[in-house]
Amino acid sequence: MNDFIVRDCSLLTRMSGIREAANLRELRERIAACGENVLYHHFCETLLRPSFDYPDYHNDFAVWAKLYLDDRVLAERLGILDPYSAGSLEDLRGTILDILDERLSELPMNPAVSKGNEFFFLEATTVVFETGDTIQDPSQLPAKIANMTNGSIFYHFIDARRRTPDRLDDFSEWLFQFGNDGAGYAGALSSIDFSFLTLSEMRKVLAECLGGVG
Repeated sequence: MNDFIVRDCSLLTRMSGIREAANLRELRERIAACGENVLYHHFCETLLRPSFDYPDYHNDFAVWAKLYLDDRVLAERLGILDPYSAGSLEDLRGTILDILDERLSELPMNPAVSKGNEFFFLEATTVVFETGDTIQDPSQLPAKIANMTNGSIFYHFIDARRRTPDRLDDFSEWLFQFGNDGAGYAGALSSIDFSFLTLSEMRKVLAECLGGVG
C-alpha cells in the first residue's frame, strides 16, 4: 500500500489582465470573457486567502454585490451558488451569467460603484510543498487531519477536485487502495456537505466524521 503524502500549499495572487468592472453590466461582460482560473480564484480560492473574512458569502462576486453595489438581492443569488455542484467551471460561468442577466433585466438602471471600489479580477498560482508527514493507515486519518494546516485541507480536500479524474478529494482517492478497510472512511467523506464551510470548520468536520467510522 502506498503511504499518503501530506502536502501543504499557498497562493501567489496576481492581476488577471482583465479590466476592472465599475458597474453590473461590466461585471457581466468581464465574467463572460475571463479565464477559468479567474472564476476558480474568486469562487474557491477565497477560502485560502487570509484577508477573506465575510462569512455570509464565500465568493467575491457576491461580496462585491453586497458591499459595493449595495444589492442584497443579487448578493443572495450569487452567494448560494455552489461551485462544486456545477458540472464544470464553464457550467458555473453560465449560471452566473444567467443570474446577472436576470438582475439587469429587473433593474431600471445599470448600478455602478464609486471610483476605487471597482471589481478587480485576480488569478493565482498554487505553490505546493511536502510537509514531511505521511499517513500509513486509514485509522490514522482523523488524528492527522485534525492537525493539518488550512493549506493542507484546501489542497487535499478542495483543490484535488480539479486534479483527480473523478473529481474526488485526495483522501478518498488514497482510501480506495484499501478496499473494504477504506470504504467506510471514503463513504464518510462523501457524506460531508462542505460547500459553505470555512477551512477551519472543514478540518473539524472531517476529523469528527472520520473519527466516527468503525
